[in-house]
Amino acid sequence: MSKTTRERHVLVAEDDPAIRRLIEVSVRDFATVHTVEDGAKALAWLKENPNVDLLISDVMMPGMDGFTLSKMLRRDAKLSRIPVIFLTAKGGARDIVNGINAGARHYLTKPFDRDDLVAKVRSTLRV
Repeated sequence: MSKTTRERHVLVAEDDPAIRRLIEVSVRDFATVHTVEDGAKALAWLKENPNVDLLISDVMMPGMDGFTLSKMLRRDAKLSRIPVIFLTAKGGARDIVNGINAGARHYLTKPFDRDDLVAKVRSTLRV
């Protein structure tokens, strides 16, 4: 049985408030969206809420970056199944490879196409 919109939970880790809000508005029609400003807060939130269905994370954030956050998730048995979508300004080939190696399901560069983000989120959540 598939989850309803209210049963799906997406965490957004993004330090830019405008982008954080844009992501929230873009996916709230098919998931409950929670937001934090950096990787350390995301990790703490996920440890308290391990049943989240998706993490959308920036890579460059103060404190813990997105790559480190994703690697830490992969080391935690309760969090390792959470899919990650990176949304970042780091768009070089090496950056994308590093993102995939860190565990990303998708890697989108800023500025991003909102429809592309929504399609990737929907696909990941199987909506």
